[in-house]
Amino acid sequence: MACNELENIIKSCDNNTGGIYTAYVGDMDDIASITEDQATWSITAMTLAALTPAMSFYFKRNTSNYTDEATNDLIAGSSFYTKTINLVFHRRDADKSKAIKILGEGQRYLYVVVGDANGTFWYFPYMQLTAVTGGSGTARADGSNYNVTLVGMDEFAAYTMSEAIASSLLVATS
Repeated sequence: MACNELENIIKSCDNNTGGIYTAYVGDMDDIASITEDQATWSITAMTLAALTPAMSFYFKRNTSNYTDEATNDLIAGSSFYTKTINLVFHRRDADKSKAIKILGEGQRYLYVVVGDANGTFWYFPYMQLTAVTGGSGTARADGSNYNVTLVGMDEFAAYTMSEAIASSLLVATS
């Protein structure tokens, strides 16, 4: 007996553009409440604890991405998604080095909301900083950068959320 009824996947006529243009990052502990709608695979409400807005991460276009990869073990009967977010920040400096160091301190659990080039916002819970690479480049045209990798595992693929909910995460509440 099947667990859920199969659903259609309809071919879209919308333009499909790759890449991400923004990321909002905060501590999982700062989420006061979250409402998930499993029927629509979306976050319908999210409230942060007082005075704890998410941090905005902005980067150059065509540099950063995310993946949401399903792993299904047919023998063990387990299924989960490995979520990976790769962010590239150009021009190395002390402020970015410090912010990246804090991002990974204590192996903290982070939530990340990513805005993609199609105008969709995606919610990634329980992410952790797993790698920071980058450097000076070789030639003058290479530039210097940081490559930051955040990884998490979850039972579900990333949920969507409205731009209004995503933007509300950037505002401190009283």
